[in-house]
Amino acid sequence: MNKPLTISLAQLPVVKGDLSANLAIHLNAIAQAASQGADLVVFPELSLSGYELEMAEQLAVAAQADNFAALSAAAVQHKIMLIVGCPLRSKAGAKPMIGAVICFADGRVEFYAKQYLHPGEQQYCSPGHQDYLFSLKGRRIALAICADFAASEHSLRARQKGADIYLVSALISKAGFADDAKILAEIAAKQQFSVLLSNHISTTGGWATCGNNSIWNHAGELIGCSESSRPCLLFVTFTGEQPENRVEALLGINQDIVA
Repeated sequence: MNKPLTISLAQLPVVKGDLSANLAIHLNAIAQAASQGADLVVFPELSLSGYELEMAEQLAVAAQADNFAALSAAAVQHKIMLIVGCPLRSKAGAKPMIGAVICFADGRVEFYAKQYLHPGEQQYCSPGHQDYLFSLKGRRIALAICADFAASEHSLRARQKGADIYLVSALISKAGFADDAKILAEIAAKQQFSVLLSNHISTTGGWATCGNNSIWNHAGELIGCSESSRPCLLFVTFTGEQPENRVEALLGINQDIVA
């Protein structure tokens, strides 16, 4: 029998291009998520840098574990798993990738790169080429970064590889949220797994984002939403057929950062 699994979806402000300031905000959120019983905390797309594509080359970090020592140490200290957005440096001089850093509670650090790029992202970034799935407390979880979910083959492959949960780290604007939420609900119903969204709240990369971190069950029904653009953590606990959820305020955050 699967053990209860609690996932925390972070929506938090980001400071444009300031990796150090954003790291401090992340570490605050990680500590709070852990104190509330989370096994895994998921941050939005490019959460460590902001969605600043014109700065991606400048801000990109090599995909090496020792470059993310502070995040890994937090994961080990709090016995929690982390998924954090960061531009990653490509090999052989290629454009940087829109990446995710995955830190495990046992000290392992792994990486994923967004495979399907939005129009305009190709100018600044190169795509990844491999899916990323992992197991936690008896559940198989697939990771998507934003436009990945708009490519139907991505979620289909996740299901074929045995995913129970589809995690989406994204930047979704106020104007685009309704359409994207419909796509995510349809993915959940079609692939018969839960879909979880972590979205930005700051204006970043010129986009006015809206938060609204959300959870859809395997029938495509919206069963949890932060319903705001304030700093908070949306928790979902998988124990049986129907996940349970709650929203907790994210304390100690400078509200002035949120544009």
